[in-house]
Amino acid sequence: MNRKYMPIILMLVAGAVTCIITFLKNYSISAKLISLAVVLVLFYTLGSVLKGLLDNFEKQNDKKSKEEGEVIQKDAEEAEGEKENQQEA
Repeated sequence: MNRKYMPIILMLVAGAVTCIITFLKNYSISAKLISLAVVLVLFYTLGSVLKGLLDNFEKQNDKKSKEEGEVIQKDAEEAEGEKENQQEA
């Protein structure tokens, strides 16, 4: 799954919401800019952390599924070996 743009999209949506709220509440220009800058940095950081966590979980799931695939494959090979031994006997 592509999560490349997740932090940027999260940051921009939070910035847009902040702009709308500060405009409706009639904040001064300096207060609007400060709040926008804080929100952009904060939500970009949160988005990056979230992306990193999701990527880490995906790597763990892939590793686990590969290990389970190897176990299943080994079990199938052992079962075939046992069938051959029974047929020879």
